[in-house]
Amino acid sequence: MRIHVDQDKCCGAGSCVLAAPDVFDQREEDGIVVLLDTAPPAALHDAVREAATICPAAAITVTD
Repeated sequence: MRIHVDQDKCCGAGSCVLAAPDVFDQREEDGIVVLLDTAPPAALHDAVREAATICPAAAITVTD
């Protein structure tokens, strides 16, 4: 699994952080997504897919 985040599309909702806190964080100054792990372990794949699905800005792209 590979993850890409488009910080220009991110609206700072934080849904990704709630779904997968080991993979996503937010910048303190504006809440924009920060990718902590571009290739997370298999145990986190479901959470990452959920984060991508619930992202209101569609700023997260996941490829297998």
